[in-house]
Amino acid sequence: MRGYIIWGISILVVLFFFDLNEKFVREWLLYWGGIAFFLTLIARALAYSVYRCVIQKQKYKVLLIGNYTYCDQVAQALRQDQYSEFEVSRVLVRESDSDAAALLGWNTYSMASLQELNIDEDEVWICLPISLGDQVAPIVDALDKMSLNIRFMPGMQELRLINYKPSTFSGVRLLDISCSPMTKSKRCIKRLEDIVLSSLIIVMIFPVLLLVALGVKLSSQGPIFYRQTRVSWNNRNFGMLKFRSMPVDSEKSKVVWGNAKNKDITPFGKFIRKASLDELPQFLNVLKGDMSIVGPRPERDIFVKKFGEEIPGYMQKHMVKAGITGWAQIHGLRGDTSLERRVEYDLWYIENWSLWLDIKIIFMTFFKVISDKSAS
Repeated sequence: MRGYIIWGISILVVLFFFDLNEKFVREWLLYWGGIAFFLTLIARALAYSVYRCVIQKQKYKVLLIGNYTYCDQVAQALRQDQYSEFEVSRVLVRESDSDAAALLGWNTYSMASLQELNIDEDEVWICLPISLGDQVAPIVDALDKMSLNIRFMPGMQELRLINYKPSTFSGVRLLDISCSPMTKSKRCIKRLEDIVLSSLIIVMIFPVLLLVALGVKLSSQGPIFYRQTRVSWNNRNFGMLKFRSMPVDSEKSKVVWGNAKNKDITPFGKFIRKASLDELPQFLNVLKGDMSIVGPRPERDIFVKKFGEEIPGYMQKHMVKAGITGWAQIHGLRGDTSLERRVEYDLWYIENWSLWLDIKIIFMTFFKVISDKSAS
């Protein structure tokens, strides 16, 4: 930004001292300066994404949970493989293996302790033999409130499976139980999709953004935008932007989920909500990287823990970035609709994600969601 300001002042000084005002129109210079600035932002976003996905190499930290023998095999295999993208961060073994584990400085676990466990690792690998396969389901249930990749070596019981398939890392065979479809290459593809499409959409709807912003400012006192804390990929909080449709401090006393029809909404706010225009600033969230154009709709942080305890599979929807629109929304699941059904549609999207599915949802959104009268 500083460079463009210096460039603009320098051009104006040259035009003034060399009397070139008649040959070069100032509006023309401002127009092309603005375009150059916007293209620079896009180029930097693309370059940063390529750097994160291709150039920057960072190993994923793994928490091993299981019996001593199998955890030791996996830990040794990862240590010996210098090209592995994983490294063991911690190991938790069964209490019956405590003596052997103490020699390596490992800790033990119980089912009760797993529910209170703070996990900073990127993945959890459950390392148990088939003979102890009945212990896998309780471990997965204990980790159900955490949105991270869980892999099992080598058995499987009656579990809720998301993108389940066999995997091999460093010669160790694993069975993915509940995993995000977003591998490193797919994350790059989806991020490039978001940058390109959101940039084009922002350019096309820029006059609409200005008109709506003017309408919000003139129709009621307060800021144009309303920033709301919501939860996205890997349970990360972010400030989701909306055009303000309610009076300032209307939720100061109590925040209630849903019940959109009874909320205090300004007359202009009702219009932009009905037309889904209040959601348009979220394309800035997409360009920033907090959200994706397509994905499960993000929920407010104050409700996520509650829903995670009440709705099976709810936390698994955070395995991908939150979206402006999604598979659930184009099927009419917006506003005060069943959260259980929304989760089922969100998990189907995660299970079947592809670039073409995203494009299909984006096109269907223009014909379905924008004309929907529900608030999202």
